Amino acid sequence: MTRSILLASAAALTLAACAPTITTSTTATGPDGQPLKVYNLAGVSDSQVSFRMLDAVNSLRRDAGVGELELNSQLRAAAATHSRDMAVQNRPWHFGSDGSSPVDRVRSAGYNGELVGEAISETYETELQTLAAWMDEANTRDVILDPEAREMGFAWHQESNGKIWWTLVTGAPGGGGGTVTAAL
Repeated sequence: MTRSILLASAAALTLAACAPTITTSTTATGPDGQPLKVYNLAGVSDSQVSFRMLDAVNSLRRDAGVGELELNSQLRAAAATHSRDMAVQNRPWHFGSDGSSPVDRVRSAGYNGELVGEAISETYETELQTLAAWMDEANTRDVILDPEAREMGFAWHQESNGKIWWTLVTGAPGGGGGTVTAAL
C-alpha cells in the first residue's frame, strides 16, 4: 500500500510540470476562513487531464499486477454527465438528480459493456491529489484496481468558485465485469 502511495506521489511530481496552474482563490475559503488553493482548469484540454489520470491509474494497476485500462469515450460521457449533475445537486453521491444510477448513465451514454465501478469526489485538489485520496480508501481503491475493469472514463466539472466534481468510471467491454462498485 505504501508503495502505491509513493508511486502515485512520484507520478504526481513527474507530471506536475505539465499541470495547469494552482492559484490561491479569494472567492473560495476553507473551514478555517483562509483562502483555498484552487486548481484552475480553465483553458485546459480534457485530453490533457484525462491522459495524465490514465497514466497514473495504469502505473498503480501495473504495480498491483492487474491489466491496464484504456480510455473509453462513452464512459467519459457518462462521467462528464455525472460530474455536472453532482454540481447541480451540490452533493457527491452516485445517483443523478433524475434518480439515475451509474448503470443507467453508462447505458444512456451508449456503453455496451458492463459497468465495473465508479469513484467520485468533490474537492479543490488536482486529479492526481484526488487519485491519491481515492487510493487511501479501500472502496475507491477497489474501483481503481479491479482486475475486471478494462476501460475507463474520467471527467470533471469545475464551478466558478473553483470547486471540482471528479468522476471516474470503469467498465468491461462485452459484459465481462463482475460486481458493480460505487465509491466516494
